[in-house]
Amino acid sequence: MRDTRLITGLSLLLALALGQEEKVLEAGSCRPHASCRDCIRSQPSCAWCKALNFTKAGESDAMRCATQGELLQRGCAPTEVVEPRSQHKVLEDAPLSDSAEQETVTQLAPQKIALWLRPGEQHSFTVRFKRAEGYPVDVYYLMDLSYSMKDDLENIKKLGNDLLAALRNITKSVKIGFGSFVDKTVLPYVSMVPSKLLNPCPNRYEQCDSPVSFRHVLPLTDNASEFEIRVSQLRISGNLDSPEGGFDAIMQVAVCEKQIGWRNVTRLLVFTSDDVFHTAGDGKLGGIYLPNDNQCHLDTDGLYSKSHIYDYPSVGHLAQVLSASNIQPIFAVTGSTLAVYQELSRLIPKSVVGELKEDSSNVVQLISDAYNSLSSTVNLEHFQLPPGVSVAYEPHCEDATRSLGGHGGVCSGVRINQLVSFTVTVQADTCLEGPHTFALRVLGFTEEVRVELQTLCECPCSQPEPHATHCSGGHGTLSCGVCSCSPDRMGKLCECELADATYLEEGCWGQNGTGLMCNGKGQCVCGKCQCNSNVRGQHCECDDASCERHDGQLCAGQGQCQCGSCLCDKGYTGSACDCSLDTSACLQDGVECSGHGHCLCNKCQCQPGYFDRLCSQCPGCQTRCEEHRDCADCKAFGMGPLSQNCSIACNHTTATVLSEPAVSKKWCKEKTEDGQILLFLIKDMDGGTVHLTVKAKDAVTDQTLKIVLCLVLGIVIIGLLIIIAYRISVEVLDRREYIRFEKERERAKGNEVNNPLYQSATTTVINPRYNED
Repeated sequence: MRDTRLITGLSLLLALALGQEEKVLEAGSCRPHASCRDCIRSQPSCAWCKALNFTKAGESDAMRCATQGELLQRGCAPTEVVEPRSQHKVLEDAPLSDSAEQETVTQLAPQKIALWLRPGEQHSFTVRFKRAEGYPVDVYYLMDLSYSMKDDLENIKKLGNDLLAALRNITKSVKIGFGSFVDKTVLPYVSMVPSKLLNPCPNRYEQCDSPVSFRHVLPLTDNASEFEIRVSQLRISGNLDSPEGGFDAIMQVAVCEKQIGWRNVTRLLVFTSDDVFHTAGDGKLGGIYLPNDNQCHLDTDGLYSKSHIYDYPSVGHLAQVLSASNIQPIFAVTGSTLAVYQELSRLIPKSVVGELKEDSSNVVQLISDAYNSLSSTVNLEHFQLPPGVSVAYEPHCEDATRSLGGHGGVCSGVRINQLVSFTVTVQADTCLEGPHTFALRVLGFTEEVRVELQTLCECPCSQPEPHATHCSGGHGTLSCGVCSCSPDRMGKLCECELADATYLEEGCWGQNGTGLMCNGKGQCVCGKCQCNSNVRGQHCECDDASCERHDGQLCAGQGQCQCGSCLCDKGYTGSACDCSLDTSACLQDGVECSGHGHCLCNKCQCQPGYFDRLCSQCPGCQTRCEEHRDCADCKAFGMGPLSQNCSIACNHTTATVLSEPAVSKKWCKEKTEDGQILLFLIKDMDGGTVHLTVKAKDAVTDQTLKIVLCLVLGIVIIGLLIIIAYRISVEVLDRREYIRFEKERERAKGNEVNNPLYQSATTTVINPRYNED
């Protein structure tokens, strides 16, 4: 029963000890480990002491693992400290070339590096690059032959000589090739009507070539005449939808290196079109579901034969293939699609976009400008990086423009024969199994720096010594200062037999034989306690990591923990050394806490009602003027709430009344009980008395009532004037309207007299009877 309780208590205390070790680790110290291998793998700051008699009595071998400074302080000789550090060695470093006419052209150095990294530790080396003059160029011209590019084709047929001449101004070694594309030859991209497949032109009397996904017309050549002859044989084609199948064509140009004839030189792909593009997923419209397989599928006629089987590549897939093939695309497109291709260019490294005129008449100048832009941009990136390894770049571009692009370093505006360099920083987060290799490459160039990487995860100690004399005369194997005992032996030096372990445990109990073995903070080995890290004593009774913490730090980081109590540094006190004896933060103009508190641990403890860092604010407290107002009133005029006991209440105050004093901002202005304004000046005298200079009341009568009456009277007068002005204006308008009315009525009467419509008609009738008379 006793053993069960002891084991349970021991487990709990071990868990607490482990928790304390976690906190120590968070604070930045090196956690002890029982073996050199585990020690150096834990943190880059950890080192191991391999000296034979380094640990003291009661200390475990885990105490050999600490920072180098701690080990040296505890007496480990510098030669006995095992602390592998990251390093590199340059294996190949050919000099950089000035001209491409040399037998071997080198633009990137060094060429090969061996790198050893300790996990968690960064290590840097330098990579240099210099553009060689006259470096060869391969240009492959990929053209959209849909019907809307009809006028462009006529200009491209005359392009060969002009383009080669423009590029030969930059380099003597130039080759040019040609290919064309339309779209996949399935619905709904092209018409499958047999007559339309033979002649897709909208006008049946016009002759067009059958649509193809991609046709490789001419391998790379330096013969301009051959370029013009082969291109002049081409005719325009056509399709149904607006987007074109250019991505299929780009993929085949990139992966069919042998058929295209790419050399290990600068590779440019000129892509011309007047419309947007299909991308991954669009093939489903034609019943094509298989993703692009990244393989070359050109038949003997140079046609892409699997366009009806594999979908269009995605933008990311295309960018990856172009980068791996060191191909730099130049998108020469018309203004209507310029914005779309500019967004595409942001996703494809080392690509540029130029605006093509409607008839492609400016394509030579566009290609020349784009090449100058691409070749003057040096973009160093990494490839085939092992998992758990990260790389960072710091470009040094001299007078060129530096920036960080993607996951690499970039220098822009680099001139020919201008040297630029990059500081490459590599870090491995974990141990790698065996050696690994990754590459550093400037985009657009085939040269690369091969980095052979190994991680330092083993201790560089001498070979293990079996049956070492140090291990109690040969009862163990000695490695890095630690004995690994035979199966029947135990102890730090294999000094006792395993069969005697139970008998020897009696020496690990406390004085009265009760409690936990080694106080639950160590292990009993050969009758002696081997304490955990930060614990010492014959029975591990002294814990140097159990002191009070402040802000997560043991003894607030301002003292040392010894047997559970903090020994504070000079200038600090408190159980956790968290109280500073300095008072500078409490003082202002030599006054501590504004006179309304006291300083404790360099912080003001304010009196009731006061707050702020210096106890300078008190919303409910009287101001100095309010404090002396009643004394000024009773001393000067015998009035106010203290008038009955003024001599007692204001015995520390004297007053002088002046009729016309020079009042300034220092004077107090307070309102008394009778509503008058009291002006007075406070002056501190010797002996703690206060003298008040008071302005006579007749000169400072409260003018508030007069001001209010004047304001009211002014408002009433202004209101009356507004009303009178309004009535006068209304009266004047009414009179004008009445006069106008009278004139109109008189005019109407005159019209009635002269107008026949208003005159009465008179008819005279003669009676024949009276006429006979």
